[in-house]
Amino acid sequence: MPLLIRAYTGLLYGMAAIAGATLVWLMIAVILSVVMRNVGLQPFAWLFTSTEYGILYLTMLGAPWLVREKGHVHIELVTAALQPTLQAIVSRLVAALCVIVSGILAWKGAELCLTNIARNDFDVRAYYFPRWILTIAFPISFTLMAVEFARFVFGDDLLHAGEAGIHE
Repeated sequence: MPLLIRAYTGLLYGMAAIAGATLVWLMIAVILSVVMRNVGLQPFAWLFTSTEYGILYLTMLGAPWLVREKGHVHIELVTAALQPTLQAIVSRLVAALCVIVSGILAWKGAELCLTNIARNDFDVRAYYFPRWILTIAFPISFTLMAVEFARFVFGDDLLHAGEAGIHE
């Protein structure tokens, strides 16, 4: 079991690393596009397309890691005012709701990806690109987010710290 946990953690952190590298690529691509336009050149079609796809992958690949690190934006004004027992109940209920929503989005994402494969859909803007390569990110990322939110439902750690304000 520890090997499985290490593999899962490696997958999560690997996805986050790819998301980070994608962020660097987005910076480089935008700067390159702006410089090319300013010197009178037409930026490459694949440059613009890669930034569009990069934004999707950056978001989807980094999201499960953000859940694990409690990096998503949430407001703790209500949970900070609750008693510790009630705070834990509310936090676990919110996490359970997030598991349900993530599960539904993973299911619908899988349906979308399978539909793209069955129809042999292509994104045909700059190049012919199989659409399933884009939509495969949905079921993978939302499934991992559901797992991460479930850790806050069933584990010892709570999603909410119960402290209002900025704590870094």
